[in-house]
Amino acid sequence: MASNDELACIYAALILHDDGISITGDKIATLLKAAGVSVEPYWPTLFAKALDGVDIGSMIGALGAGAATAGVAVGGGGGGGGAPVTAAAVAVEESEEEKVEAKEEKKADSDEGSSDEDMGFSLFD
Repeated sequence: MASNDELACIYAALILHDDGISITGDKIATLLKAAGVSVEPYWPTLFAKALDGVDIGSMIGALGAGAATAGVAVGGGGGGGGAPVTAAAVAVEESEEEKVEAKEEKKADSDEGSSDEDMGFSLFD
């Protein structure tokens, strides 16, 4: 799970991207300061370096398109420069699918022995 410092930097980077402003450590730090959020000083620089040369728009679009076609909250898909994030999204998607399958199996197992005849009475007789 991401820490509050990481989430703050992620949101700041997304805000900068949305406004069409280049993402630098100084700009992330300035945005966080204006929002009244304090983070460890290395986080803005770390995020700026990690996002240098990454096409954030296509990465977001690829994730959104994967979610729409897969019908889940987080989707996968190819995207230039965003391979680590996409791989993580695919892993999350697979994990979600496994959880859904496990719930369905559990429900099926519990439904098998719950008919009215098995309990010795019927609600409709």
